[in-house]
Amino acid sequence: MAVKTGIYKCFICGNVVEVAVNGKGTLVCCGQDMKLMDEKTKEGAGEKHLPVIEEKDNSILVKVGSVPHPMESEHWIQFIEVFTKDGFIIRKDLTPSDKPEAIFNISKNNVKIVREFCNKHGLWSVSL
Repeated sequence: MAVKTGIYKCFICGNVVEVAVNGKGTLVCCGQDMKLMDEKTKEGAGEKHLPVIEEKDNSILVKVGSVPHPMESEHWIQFIEVFTKDGFIIRKDLTPSDKPEAIFNISKNNVKIVREFCNKHGLWSVSL
């Protein structure tokens, strides 16, 4: 069963999909089931992935990691998402040439969850 807002990845070709509506079927790519990515909420050893949120006037600046995450062609943050308390999802897609951060025009008081997806290390989130 596909989970709403779940992030699924094909480990053959690298396709990544986010589910908009729950479904009974299985997501398949390259002839294999896609893997639902776990949302990691605690840092391990090595690189930093958890989103860091800073208030900026009536906006928030989301940085990936307490130390900036690498942004290289083989290893980068593909997107940052903000889930609001009133049910919206705001996303900023990134490329390897971008900084691992994004500004969102939303009050921190209206933020429920912030998450990011690293093409190499998966999905990371913080709840507010």
